[in-house]
Amino acid sequence: MGRRRAWWQARRWRVALALLLLCLPAAAWGWWQAAHWTPDRTAFPVQGVLLSAADGPVDLRALAATGARFAYLEASRGASGRDPRFADALAAGHAAGLSMGALHLYDPCAPADAQAANFVITVPRDARLLPPAVALARTADACADPVAATGLQGELTTFLNQIERHAGAPAILAISPEFEAHHQLAARFDRGLWLTGDWLQPDYAGRPWTLWTANAAYRSEAADTPLRWVVAQP
Repeated sequence: MGRRRAWWQARRWRVALALLLLCLPAAAWGWWQAAHWTPDRTAFPVQGVLLSAADGPVDLRALAATGARFAYLEASRGASGRDPRFADALAAGHAAGLSMGALHLYDPCAPADAQAANFVITVPRDARLLPPAVALARTADACADPVAATGLQGELTTFLNQIERHAGAPAILAISPEFEAHHQLAARFDRGLWLTGDWLQPDYAGRPWTLWTANAAYRSEAADTPLRWVVAQP
């Protein structure tokens, strides 16, 4: 009886191992497809990337060769943070034939005037640049000052007025799902929206998007790390 039970247990393990080996190629193929997925270019012909210093070296010419038409660079953060490689990356993007844009990571806990000054110092006034983008991800409830949340709309308006005067174009608001759920600002600002949703078009802002981060972990031979693949509304 013991030998028979041992035989059945060994047989189950062999079957389980065979099934695992059969599933591994399918899982690997699925991962590869997800990592390299971009939306259909017949529906969305203008596609590009969002880059930051954390992405490490990126071959912008290789990105352009694979179909990227534009690149946004995280240029400034809060009142003092800056990407020291921004100017070089901007020049490299223009040389690669990409349309280039600058993004500011907004800090609801920092004064609007100081943040606008940081952006203006970092980003040149250049008619070739795409409209400035403002990332809204950190919620104001994390601020030490409890009145930051109530004054958020006014401070953000001040910041937008100053950077738009510098850029000569209305800004695009890159609002995260968490920020929108907490502050519900999309309906209060008449600006283009940059929304996020891997593989599925996002609708959490209640109105159409202008830019869409469609794959936040896009793999490309142009970089060693995953990149954020972005799509423009046709």
